[in-house]
Amino acid sequence: MSAVTDIKITKVETSRINDVCLEYTPFGKYFSDHMLVADYVNGEWRNVEIKPYQSLVIEPSLAAIHYGQSIFEGIKAYKSKEGKNIIFRPLDNYHRFNVSAERMQMPTVPEEIFMGGMKKLIELDNKWIPTLPDHSLYIRPFMFSTDPLIGVRPSDTYKFMIILSPTGPYYNKPMKIYVEEKYTRAAPGGVGFAKNAGNYGASLYPTSNARLQGYDQVLWTDAFEHKYLQEVGTMNVFFIIGDKAVTPSLEDGTILAGITRDSSKTILQKMGLEVEERKISIDELIEDHKAGLLKEVFGTGTAASISFIRELKYKDYVMQFNVDEWKVSPELRDRLNNIRYGVAEDEFGWIYEI
Repeated sequence: MSAVTDIKITKVETSRINDVCLEYTPFGKYFSDHMLVADYVNGEWRNVEIKPYQSLVIEPSLAAIHYGQSIFEGIKAYKSKEGKNIIFRPLDNYHRFNVSAERMQMPTVPEEIFMGGMKKLIELDNKWIPTLPDHSLYIRPFMFSTDPLIGVRPSDTYKFMIILSPTGPYYNKPMKIYVEEKYTRAAPGGVGFAKNAGNYGASLYPTSNARLQGYDQVLWTDAFEHKYLQEVGTMNVFFIIGDKAVTPSLEDGTILAGITRDSSKTILQKMGLEVEERKISIDELIEDHKAGLLKEVFGTGTAASISFIRELKYKDYVMQFNVDEWKVSPELRDRLNNIRYGVAEDEFGWIYEI
């Protein structure tokens, strides 16, 4: 396997950055000049290189297309107030990526390729990091199986890549969420905790149905009773109930262990709130809402950051909230952003400087 210091780098002749407006850039639409690529062949990683962003040539029989061995991560890089290039908690994403790899029967990626390659790629394309508030450079590491044959078994070969995409806010206004009572995202023993492509593919139809009813996303419930809350399609979820922050437990393996979720827990505790990770039912939530105890609802995620939820609908019961009166989640968002953008001291060791 090539050492990181030996990564082959082929630069573009002319950058495309002047063709892209980095202000209010839609999520996932534009990509930087270069990408990192590595191949897993004969039990080892090789051909680690950074080269101009380009299309891939694949076989129609590519294993990933037919059997779904495909995983990814989402990370963000920011410009600090001093103009430094910083990444938020990438080591946590690296470890979660390999948890997903093991569950999907894929090879783990060495830290020197994942972290070292990411660092070199961002050093090369650092001008693509936007400097506007609420903007960042989205980092997408991913891996997929590449055997050119049809057969239900783990592939022998894989490709690992990292691409970069400048982006503005994922959600630019408070969300309306539909509580799903028919379709299922994940069940115990399944792959809900893994960041694999199939989880997202399966969510598209129910999410489309919710949008037809005027809602942005669905809040998933458990597979057996459709009673216990799990996560929203693109993020984990928190409820401010009284003076506590409550978020669904990761215990049964149906929910993604979000990096922003974990960061939010830490900061909420720092703010003086008690944080509970436990099973929470939609019935309990409705009772708390009727009693005036349910104060705020928000989502947490790398792409979504801290996203306010102004409405929840379950069957015929609609819970509406006045976001302008909220105190907890706006402060949480500001504290997180201040760390991400280097405005506040990083007392937690979350920032990785390039």
